[in-house]
Amino acid sequence: MEQKLSEQEIIRREKADHLKELGIDPYGHRFDRTHNTKTFKEAFKESTKEELHDAEPKQIVKIAGRVMSRRVKGKAGFVHIQDQYGLVQLYIRLDVIGEETYDIFKKGDIGDIIGVSGTAMITNSGELSLRVVEFEHLVKALRPLPEKFHGLVDIEERYRRRYVDLIMNEESKNTFIMRSKIISLMRRYLDDLGYLEVETPVLQPDLGGANARPFITHHNSLDMPFYLRIATELHLKRLIVGGFDCVYEIGRLFRNEGIDRLHNPEFTTIELYLAYSDLQGMMDLSEDLISTLAMELHGTTTVTYGEIEIDLSKGWRKVHMVDLIKEKTGINFFEINDFAEAKKLAKKHELKVEPHLYGVGHIINLFFEAFCEEDLIQPTFVYGHPIEISPLTKKDPVDPRFTQRFELFINKHEYANAYTELNDPIDQLERLENQTKEKELGNEEANDMDLDFVEALEYGMPPTGGIGIGIDRLVMLLTDSKSIRDVLLFPSMKTRK
Repeated sequence: MEQKLSEQEIIRREKADHLKELGIDPYGHRFDRTHNTKTFKEAFKESTKEELHDAEPKQIVKIAGRVMSRRVKGKAGFVHIQDQYGLVQLYIRLDVIGEETYDIFKKGDIGDIIGVSGTAMITNSGELSLRVVEFEHLVKALRPLPEKFHGLVDIEERYRRRYVDLIMNEESKNTFIMRSKIISLMRRYLDDLGYLEVETPVLQPDLGGANARPFITHHNSLDMPFYLRIATELHLKRLIVGGFDCVYEIGRLFRNEGIDRLHNPEFTTIELYLAYSDLQGMMDLSEDLISTLAMELHGTTTVTYGEIEIDLSKGWRKVHMVDLIKEKTGINFFEINDFAEAKKLAKKHELKVEPHLYGVGHIINLFFEAFCEEDLIQPTFVYGHPIEISPLTKKDPVDPRFTQRFELFINKHEYANAYTELNDPIDQLERLENQTKEKELGNEEANDMDLDFVEALEYGMPPTGGIGIGIDRLVMLLTDSKSIRDVLLFPSMKTRK
C-alpha cells in the first residue's frame, strides 16, 4: 500500500537525502555524553553569569537530545533540546561552529536529535544555557511533532502513540517515572522485611487463584491447552509449602474481560505470602505499605484524587460485609440461612441471580456490590466474605458461613484482596469441587480443579497470610490519574480501521 506523505514529510525526506550527499548518516552514531539536562543544571545552578564568563579553563559539556524549539536569525540561533529529565537551551553561532556545520544546523527541524559540546553560560534573561562549540546531527525526524500548544488533542492517540505523548506531555512522562519509583519503593519495603522476590509461570495448565475468564492458548509440542495466568496465588503458596517464609511476585496477569476506566486485559499486581501470619497481619502490612508509599512520594499521607481528599494515614476502618449491607438496606444476612428467602430479597431489590449462584453467600455478594461499594471513599477493610465466593480462604471459626478474607476499598474501588490462607487440603478439595459445579452451571470464571495444589497442601502448609494489590490502580491513586490507560505505557486498544 502506497504511503501518502504530507508536504512537510516530503521536505524532511529530502533533507535526509541531502545529509547523505554530505556524507552524514541521517540516523547517527554513538555520542558520548558527559551530562544530561538534569546533571547539567545541577552542576551550574550556583554559578553566576560573571563566574561562568570568566572561568578558565572552561568546563566542556557534552549533551544530546531532541530539538523542541528553534529561533534562528542570521548568524546565530537558540534551540531547546529535551531528554528524559527536561529541557536545556543551546546558543549556536556560525563563527564558532563553522559555515558548513551551521548550514546543517539551519536546515534542521523540530524533532531532530542532535549532540553538542560547549560551555555553560547564563543569558541576559537569566537562563542557564550551553554555548555550543561543536555540533553534531544525530537523527533526522521524518515526521513533524504535533503543534506544541495543542499536542495530541485526541486522547486515544495519546494511548496509541505513547512515544509522541511522552515527547510532548511532561505530565504523562512524569506519571511513568512515578510508576517506576512506586514499584521500586514496594520492592525495597518488602526486601527490607526479608521477603524473597520470585517468578512463577505465566503459562499455566490449570486455571486458579481467582475468579476470572482466561485467555487460552495451545502448546504445540506438548499438544495441550494452556492459560495465560489470571493470578500468581497457587504457585506462590506452593513455595510456602516448600519452606520459604515470605515471598512476593510483581507480575503481569491476563483476564479476558471488558476494557474500561479501571480495567485492562493485561495488568500488574503484587502478590505476597507470609508464613505464620493471618488476615490481621495482611491488614497491618497493607496499611503500613500504602501509607509509607504516600509519604515517600508526596511527603504526606493525604492524597488528592480529582476533587476528593483521601487520608491514607494508619487506622483504616474495618467493617464486616454483612454489617455494611445492613447499614444500607436494613437487611441482616446474619439471620438468613435459606437460599429461597435470600433469592426473594434479591428479586425485590431488582438484583439478577444467575443460574450458577446457589448459596446465600452469593446473594450477600450481590447486595454488597449493588448497594455498598459506592460509599467506600476513605480506606476501608471490608471483611467477612461468604464462603461461596472465597474458595481459597480459611473459614471464620466463629461463623463458618464466612471466611477470613478482606478487600481493601478506596474511593469506591477495590485495591487489594487478602486472606488467611486455606491450608486444610480436605476442605480445599471440597471447595474446588464446588467450583467445578459452578463451572458446569455456567460460571466461566470459576476455578479449575488443581489436584497438584491440593497434593501440595497435603504435605502441610503453615498458617499463612496472603494479599494481592493492584499496582495499576495504586499508581492511579498516587498520581491522580483518571484512567488505567494513563498509567499503562501501552494499553490494549481496538485496532484502527
